[in-house]
Amino acid sequence: MTIPEETPTLREAAEMFLAGLPSDERKDGQAEVHRFVRWYGTERRLSELNSHEVSKYPESLGVTLADAARKLEPVRSFLAFAKKKGFTATNMAVQIRPPKPTKAIKTPRRLVMQVPEALTREGIAALEAELEELRSRRPVLAGELQRAMSDKDFRENAPLDALRDQQGHLESRIRDIEAALHNAVVVEKANAARTEVELGSTVHLRNLKSGASLKYTVVSPREVNPAEGKISIASPMGRALVARRQGEDVEVSAPAGSLRFRIEKIEA
Repeated sequence: MTIPEETPTLREAAEMFLAGLPSDERKDGQAEVHRFVRWYGTERRLSELNSHEVSKYPESLGVTLADAARKLEPVRSFLAFAKKKGFTATNMAVQIRPPKPTKAIKTPRRLVMQVPEALTREGIAALEAELEELRSRRPVLAGELQRAMSDKDFRENAPLDALRDQQGHLESRIRDIEAALHNAVVVEKANAARTEVELGSTVHLRNLKSGASLKYTVVSPREVNPAEGKISIASPMGRALVARRQGEDVEVSAPAGSLRFRIEKIEA
């Protein structure tokens, strides 16, 4: 298959892909597609991607196996779209696979629950809002379960199985948020005199190669939202920025190679 000499950039291709999705699918998938695009470079052309580097993308997520499968599906669909449109020579969607599970280390529950978690006030507010919404879904889901259980033919009661699975995920998420809020340590925004990047800082950067301007807010892993430019303090970019000052150059290792940025401004 012949690839056009000038394929669209990742940003342009993502906009085309998302524009063609139904509104509900677009809402669910755009954050993950934007994250993928940011990781490899918004202005990089699709034809410059190769299967080997794409296969390494799942390792960058740093999430559980179940979460990885959910987060990777929109990316797979995007790459399949790129092949269908003739932007890539191969369907690189097949290279996107959930990372292999690692052997879990058993830790006493009482110790896990005692580990403090640093969160910004905005992050805590978002968790509280999510917790309230999840709790409001409990009675609705309970009613749906009761109706499904009234079906006496349990041999092929797929709706009942699906609802039980939803209930399990709902209660697990509620417990997770409750534990996070119980152990949260509030990180106040830096005062105006603060000149170093820290958790909660908003950093304005300039790509020293392309000249493109970027803006990120450094947050805890729980608060990450690529669509809003919120990056984890534990990510390669987050680690490179922390404790650095305005005017400094930083180097970030990414699958596309080393990227260099200059810190233009730090906001509390």
